Amino acid sequence: MGVWERGFASVYDRINAAMEAAFMGRRRAAMIGPLEGRILEIGAGTGANLAHYQRAAQVVCAEPSAPMRRRLAPKIAAAAVPIEVHDAVGESLPFDDASFDAVVSTLVLCTVRDVEATLAEVRRVLRPDGRLLFIEHGGGAAGRKGRWQQRLDPIWTKAACGCHLTRDARRNLEAAGFSLNEFEEFTPKRTPPLLVPFAQGVATP
Repeated sequence: MGVWERGFASVYDRINAAMEAAFMGRRRAAMIGPLEGRILEIGAGTGANLAHYQRAAQVVCAEPSAPMRRRLAPKIAAAAVPIEVHDAVGESLPFDDASFDAVVSTLVLCTVRDVEATLAEVRRVLRPDGRLLFIEHGGGAAGRKGRWQQRLDPIWTKAACGCHLTRDARRNLEAAGFSLNEFEEFTPKRTPPLLVPFAQGVATP
């Protein structure tokens, strides 16, 4: 993606600042703060989650975008737990089977090239009693809103460096063989209508 990918990474935090202040920040903190053991975060982006890890023994970040990885550095330096970063895509994770206690995915399944392959890899690297914790967006809208998401998805995907409006988190997780232990669908106030609904939950293999 070249110049466009670098530009997108440079403004990503500013684009999401209002959303972080309104609801994402507190949801990240509540979901991530209690996590213990060895954690894998897929699609770490610019590191919005890193300040919220408080009890993990280690957090391993898989992030395939070089511009995004460069923006992780100051957040890694300020983190309360050890952070390790890998240049890796969700569809091909360079980690051993059953090597993580939990996997974290926040606004990532909308962007990966192959959701099925990514979730298969997540299942592979999770320990048998491990958990996938997620916050995702889009894909569940009905009626007129859903039709607009379908129509605008090709344009949005190009503008937002691969993000899709039409990925349904519940459907994709269940199709991949996960059980949804917790699932909440919500529509935050003052959020662009094309991005809603959001979904948050905990899934187990």
